[in-house]
Amino acid sequence: RKFLRVLPLPSDNWSDLVEEWCCHPNPFARSTLHPRHDDCFLGDTFFLLNSGNESHKSKETTRVICKRCKTMLGETVSSDTIKYYATEVIIQPAEGSFSPIPRSQFVQSMVAQCLVELSSAKSTFRFTVKGDNGKTYILIWLLNSDTLLVESLGSSSSLSVLTPFGDTFMPSSGPVGTWNAVKVLYQPCIKCRNKDLADAWENDLGVHPLKFPSETCLELLLMLGLSTASLPPSLRCMNSFQVRNRCY
Repeated sequence: RKFLRVLPLPSDNWSDLVEEWCCHPNPFARSTLHPRHDDCFLGDTFFLLNSGNESHKSKETTRVICKRCKTMLGETVSSDTIKYYATEVIIQPAEGSFSPIPRSQFVQSMVAQCLVELSSAKSTFRFTVKGDNGKTYILIWLLNSDTLLVESLGSSSSLSVLTPFGDTFMPSSGPVGTWNAVKVLYQPCIKCRNKDLADAWENDLGVHPLKFPSETCLELLLMLGLSTASLPPSLRCMNSFQVRNRCY
């Protein structure tokens, strides 16, 4: 059985890195800190693993593709380091049963948790969602992180919105379903929409960029749009931004 040392990636606060440096030599060397064997470095939207001596991996390869479904899972950072995006890989527990999580539920949950954690750690509430191609797909403004959605099991309207890919959110128990959620304002940026606002956010130090595979950015945008469409017309917009509740 293998165990990974899970370490957060370097932040802007150097005092936070003392504990992580203890297992790596020459911490003050002017070089990028990469995971060694059995290390796992956690980033905002990804984690880094040491690729070992995988002879089938070409050093020129930049995208890591699933051989079965051809989905992009991550990308190579160096000859011995792979970046896996958190929205593309589910970690199965070493022991106990494992129930597959519906794709739409998993993506929403991962992104929502990321927004909550970053807003708490860095006091930032505005985010740009970028693809691996460098393009900006969505501008997100976190409004509330403690929203609770409650729904009677007799209603199917919101469930249809939460299941754009045929997945189903299961209620906790009893005759009423409840979900923890975050409320966000967002603007789509595909096809040059909101370009001026996107450019302004790009140069704003108070905006935090989030990077995902481009296909996932489009999935996320579809989920946002379907959720907004389920709201009453009077509640769909706020200050030119569209409103969305996202479960996690």
